[in-house]
Formats: sequence, C-alpha cells, structure tokens
Amino acid sequence: MTQATALAHILLTPEEMGKADQYAIQHGTPGYTLMLAAGERILEYTLRTHPLSKTIGVLCGPGNNGGDGFVVAKRLRSLGKKVHVGLLGDPSKLTGDAAKAFSDWPGKITPLEAFPFDNCDLLIDALFGAGLSRGLEGTAAELVGRMNAASAPIIAVDLPSGLSGRTGKAEGAVVQATASVTFFRKKPGHLLLPGREFCGDVIVGDIGIPQTALTQLEAQLHENHPDLWRAEFPSPSLTGHKYSKGHALILSGSEFATGASRLTAKAALRTGAGLVSLCGSADALRIHAAHVTAIMLRPAETASDLKDLLDDARLTTLALGPGLGTSTDADEKLTIALRADRRLILDADALTLLSQREDASFAALKALNEPAILTPHAGEFKRLFGDMSETSKVEEALEAARQSGAIIVYKGADTVIAAPDGRAVINTNAPPCLATAGSGDTLTGIITGLRSQDMPAFEAACAGVWLHGEAANVLGPGLTADDLEDGLKIVLKKRFGGSGET
Repeated sequence: MTQATALAHILLTPEEMGKADQYAIQHGTPGYTLMLAAGERILEYTLRTHPLSKTIGVLCGPGNNGGDGFVVAKRLRSLGKKVHVGLLGDPSKLTGDAAKAFSDWPGKITPLEAFPFDNCDLLIDALFGAGLSRGLEGTAAELVGRMNAASAPIIAVDLPSGLSGRTGKAEGAVVQATASVTFFRKKPGHLLLPGREFCGDVIVGDIGIPQTALTQLEAQLHENHPDLWRAEFPSPSLTGHKYSKGHALILSGSEFATGASRLTAKAALRTGAGLVSLCGSADALRIHAAHVTAIMLRPAETASDLKDLLDDARLTTLALGPGLGTSTDADEKLTIALRADRRLILDADALTLLSQREDASFAALKALNEPAILTPHAGEFKRLFGDMSETSKVEEALEAARQSGAIIVYKGADTVIAAPDGRAVINTNAPPCLATAGSGDTLTGIITGLRSQDMPAFEAACAGVWLHGEAANVLGPGLTADDLEDGLKIVLKKRFGGSGET
C-alpha cells in the first residue's frame, strides 16, 4: 500500500480533525477562509440535490458548526431563497470565526419557539458538529425532535447533531439526516453503527486543508477499500502451481454438524488456496464425501490424530471453529492447533473454547510466529474480552488485538479489523442480506484461502471482509450462505481477474 492510497481512505477522529484545521491555519489558511469554503461545499450539495427548494430553514449552534450554517444561509439568501435562521444560544457569546459569520449574516434571527419547521422545503442542521462529547438535552434535544418531526429533508453539517463523531453512538436525541456534508475526511461516527443510519448519504468536501496535514497526524484508522490491500492480494503466476498456493486444513464438526466447516472449505478453495482438506471423524468425512469433490478428506478422530496430521509441513494454514463443538475433544484439538504454529484462523466454537481458557489462551496466541486471526461477533467478543462497550467499536477491537496479539475481525454490519500494532479498518460494504446462517463460516474460508497464499494476516482479514460483503452485494436479497461462493467467483473475476476493471 502506497502512502497516497492510504491517505485517500483515512478516517479522522474529531480531535484529529481539529489538529488538521489548526495545521491549515498555521500554514497560511485563515480559519474564516476554511469556514467560507465549508459553507460553499454545503451550498453546492444543497443546490445539486434540492434545486427546487424555495424556503430553507438553517438551525445554527453556538460553535463553528453554527458558523458554517450562517455562511451557507447568507449564500442561499443571495441566490433568492427564502431563508429562516435560528440560533441556539446567546449571539453575544459567539466567538472567533462563528461570531464573524454571525455578523456577516444580513437577515434576522427567527426565535426558536416560532421557527417554521413545517413551512420549510429543506432544513440544514448546523447545531453541533462531530466534537459533541455528551448527549443532547433541554432545548437542544427539543429542537432535534422538532426537526425530525418535520416533513422536510435534512442536510447535516459535518455530522447529525447529537451523534458522536468518535464512536458513532447516540446518547440522546439525534438528527435523522438525509445527507451529511463533512470536510476533508470522514469520521468514525459516519461509518460505525448506529451513526451510519443517522447520517444518510455522506459527502466529503474539500475546504483547502493541505494533504500534508495527514502525514503529521499519523492516523491509523481507514475505511476498508481494495486500495489498502491490493498490492498484497495474491496474483496467479504462470510458474505457480497448487502447492505454491498453500494447503489449507479445515477442522470438521461431528457427523451431524458438518455444514459449517464445508462452507469454510469451499470458500477457501474458491478464494485461491491451492489445496484444501477437511479433517475429522470417519463418520463426518462420509457426510462430506457426498458433497465435495475438489476438497480432500483427512481422517483425524482424536487430537493425537490431528497432531500426527500436522507433522506434514505442507499444511500451511489451519482454520477451526465452524461446527467444531465445545467438547473436551474439540478443546484438545484447539490445543494441538495452537502448538502447531500454523497460520491460524479461529471462529465460532474455537472462540468459545478460547474464552474458557482466560489469559492462557492469549499467551499461546502471542507465541505464534505469525498472528492468528480471530473473527468474533458481538457475543463472542464479549465472552473473550469482557464488556468494553463504554468505548467505541474501533477502540474495543484495538484493545482486543493488543491483549491477544491477534488480528481481530469484530464482525457486524460495521465490521472492524484491528491489529496489535494499532492499525484498524472499518468495513462498510456489507449489505443486510449477509445476516444469514453460515455467512460467518464462509468469511472464515475466504480469509483462510488468502492466508494460504501468503497474504499478510491484517491485509488478508481486510480483503476477506470486503470480498465477503461484495459477494453479497452481487447476489442481493434472498441469498443464503451456499450462494456466497458463486458471488465470490463473480467478484474475483470482475475485480481481480486481470480485465482492467477496478
């Protein structure tokens, strides 16, 4: 990943965004110039998407977000729009650029108690930006309620008022925006749930902050995109062969719990692993034999059998958990897997077994030569790492990665991938139809297939999550986990098949 591609997808916390603003000011761009540019970006979006709106209400707050509101209100008025401006707070207490923007507004201030919400074709929410650190209450909460109850669409300046730009959490009343116009870079709150549902469409405007500001911030949070991992993505070679693409071993569940591991194995093979084997009891393998052809079957009744099997160094990557169960035998097999020091992907029942080991499991994970990948959903995450819900999902995943020494894929509609070194990614392309039985088992297989081809663990996890979401987007509503392999084939051919499409 080049620095340029990484910078394009950076996410900035409100604190980091404040530093970017200060960097621009220190390097010759006055704060009021930035505010005028912000107003211009909001104006452009407003005119492009709501050109027929004649009466527009602008709700301004006591800080710079309110200043942006005054700027766009003035510009709309100059274009012949009827503009009602409301101000939360005492105008005499406005300071700095916000005070200047207020003084430049040529119209009146409409009292909040008489604000004509129902007579507006469009509302602009400039009450509070992304830096809000507490829930709204009192008059502010009442205003938000009145905005949401109106029939007009709402454009939020930077972020819907009431929403945390750092965590995406809503501690109280929050504006339900049709769209949010933010500046320079998106914030975590635009992507994390429930924030994403309040933001509507998110538009990023250029207000003149130099790109060099990003290199000073050393931000390590990104929105997931192929640009971040494309350089590490496995490419077929004319001189390559199946053994050079790795051999993935998937542990099977018992006789009547084989489906999950089979989904994992098929996804690993489809994603490019050179060879894939399912291993388990003879009874389980007989069930598998009726469903698979290109996937090999390896008997391993006991943990001792698995140990003997792993004496074969050609088995490079090991995935376990889907359908594994939580019996004593399954726990012993997990112990063997941890000691075998392979590229390890742990999901489902393997995570439950890990959670029962407490700190000892993390010591084993940290002893691996290459980081394991853990793929917990919210319940599994809490069992493994405890309740960290007071922080953001990104901070939770990063702390879990530091504790375990593993790459964490904290699953959900806003999946977060985090590494022990502080890198983190928020994934945004997963559609609601992915919430179906077996979907997570397929994700484990996709990541396993990439790891078997030597893709680094963090990049493989990011790529796997993105491919998983994109396969679901190709298939659309009505998909089942069995279908995802077909969607994956389409995505791999279209995006990475050498056709030049991106």
